[in-house]
Amino acid sequence: MLADGHEVSVLDENPEAIALLNKGQEQGWEDLGGAFTVGTALEIDALLQAGIERADAFVASTDGDNTNLVIAQIAQRRFAVDRVVVRVLDPARAKWYAEQGLQTICPTQTAIELLEAAVRGQIRFEGVPG
Repeated sequence: MLADGHEVSVLDENPEAIALLNKGQEQGWEDLGGAFTVGTALEIDALLQAGIERADAFVASTDGDNTNLVIAQIAQRRFAVDRVVVRVLDPARAKWYAEQGLQTICPTQTAIELLEAAVRGQIRFEGVPG
């Protein structure tokens, strides 16, 4: 998103997470124009520090479905962010929350669909005989 000219802010409770953003880059994340805030998205002050009031889009992508759903609802309802995307690992919950108006991404469902298509021979992976 930075390469496309967007302002990008990452909020993570682990101060070491910025190393992942810097990995493979010739310049550091913040040198490229990205912002990094240490905190948890369940804290309103951390969201404000990360710039949520200026956000056109928000992605909730922690390790926990419950946390992601709460954060996404905060972004959507309290801060009126136009586009809120939430990662939900449980396909049934992802479907239900999508029906409630959240844009959900479910990597588990995507993997299931790819596996089914591969078993049916509808897709082929490079380097794999088939």
